[in-house]
Amino acid sequence: MIRTSRRFILIAVSALVLTSCGNGGSSTAQESYISGNGAVTFISANDRQVAPKLSGDTLYGTKFDFTDKKIAVVNVWASWCSPCRAEIPTLSALSKKYSDVQFMGILTRDNLANAEVFARQLAVSYPNFIDDSLLLGFRNSLPANAIPTTVVIDKQGRVAARVSGPVTVSGLSNLIERLTAE
Repeated sequence: MIRTSRRFILIAVSALVLTSCGNGGSSTAQESYISGNGAVTFISANDRQVAPKLSGDTLYGTKFDFTDKKIAVVNVWASWCSPCRAEIPTLSALSKKYSDVQFMGILTRDNLANAEVFARQLAVSYPNFIDDSLLLGFRNSLPANAIPTTVVIDKQGRVAARVSGPVTVSGLSNLIERLTAE
C-alpha cells in the first residue's frame, strides 16, 4: 500500500514537472506583444498633453500630414495581431459614420507586404503610417501600452483618451461624441 502511494506520488510529480516544461503552445508572435483588455483612459481637458506631429509615409506609398484641428482617432495595429484583425471592421465603419473625424493607423512591428494585403482586403480607407517611431511622440501622454491601442485626439490637438485593446462600436462612439460635445 505504501509502495503504491509512493509510486502514485512519483508519477504525479513527474507529470507535473514534464507538463510545466512546455510553452503552452504559444508562438513567438503571441509572446512579443501585450494584449489589452479594452480599458478606456480618459483625460480631463485641463490635464491633456499636445499630441505629437503625425505625418509621414503611409502603407499605400503616399505621404500624409495631419494638421487639422479636429478630432482624430489613431489606431496602433499589426496584421499578425488577432484582436487588431477583429477590430478593423469596427474602425472602418466608424470612420464612415464620423466623416468629420480623421481616422489614422500606425502600423507597428509588421511586415509591410502582409500589412498592405491585409489592409486592401479589408478596404481600410484611412491612412496608415509605417513609421513606428511616431509612437514615441505619445510617451508623455498616453503611450500605446498594448497592441492594439487606439488614441483619441481632441479638437485642440491634445491627447484625450486611449483604448488599450480592441475598440467597440459603443465605446469609441462614446469617446468621439463626448469630445464633439466639448
